[in-house]
Amino acid sequence: MVWLKFLLSLVIILFGGTKLARYGDALAEKTRFGHIWIGLLLLAFITSVPELATGISAVALVKIPDLAIGTIMGSCIFNLLIVALLDVIYRQAPILSKASPNHLMSVGMGILLIALAAVSIFFGERISGLVLGWIGIPSILAIVLYLIGVRWTLRSAQKSQVTSPPVTKAQYSDVTMREVWLKFMLAGLAVVGSGIWLAFIGEEIAATTGLGASFVGTLFLAISTSMPEIALTIAAVRLGAIDMAVADILGANMINIAKIFLIDIFYTEGSILSSVSKAHITSAVVAVVMSIVVLIALRFRQKRKTFRVISWYAVLLVGLYLYGAYALFTSGVGG
Repeated sequence: MVWLKFLLSLVIILFGGTKLARYGDALAEKTRFGHIWIGLLLLAFITSVPELATGISAVALVKIPDLAIGTIMGSCIFNLLIVALLDVIYRQAPILSKASPNHLMSVGMGILLIALAAVSIFFGERISGLVLGWIGIPSILAIVLYLIGVRWTLRSAQKSQVTSPPVTKAQYSDVTMREVWLKFMLAGLAVVGSGIWLAFIGEEIAATTGLGASFVGTLFLAISTSMPEIALTIAAVRLGAIDMAVADILGANMINIAKIFLIDIFYTEGSILSSVSKAHITSAVVAVVMSIVVLIALRFRQKRKTFRVISWYAVLLVGLYLYGAYALFTSGVGG
């Protein structure tokens, strides 16, 4: 029965994610905000809600902070793996060579945020006293840096739009703004609802299969909660909205770390980053290295794929992800 619920939630996510990408594309056209604005602000928030629900339930209900942070770190590395998947799907050229250079700001801020979390976990008890009430100062710093990073990225994208020639093609002229917003919100609710449901189904599967007490369970949850990103970004690439897909992935990683602040509010036993296993540092380092690979690929824009169907950076991302998954498996936190 649990696997039937799992498949049903996936079907809803795939359908909702496809619709969300289409109406996000329509919003980018009608509002003239552009794909980076829509991807970074709206879509990244919507698709990352399942990780937040899982994290809050992990600390508030089952009292396992390692599960919350593990899901976030696992989701970060899985999101970056999606870049490799999109590169294979997009046949014309290396996908990051078609993405805007404005994403460099998002990647850089993502690296900074993940590094902040890793350093905080490393020092652990030595900085456990750095709290405001019971919320850790590193968690507060994460949300502040996230807001600064989003502001810088969007300002950079806005300047690029001003200097770029106006887009004359109107694909969604037959749909009203009100209709687009309504359908966008309905698709968003479907993705959020099914994503949260999938997160709890993942916890149920991890528990019933005996995976819940180890990082195998955390890895499974990270993949489950990243399903909205997969559905949405694949649909966005097929629509030709590459910047929206990339912005969603990079924005989701930024907001993943920022969400530690919200999870820390529900963790009333002190700073959450000072209370978890140092095994999470490995996941954070892998996420940082994967982000650096994406940064290099965005900076030095390769014209052709290295191996005909896949670019060099996609191969590296797959290899780094497999190493991170192996590290999660062998760490055995809680097992």
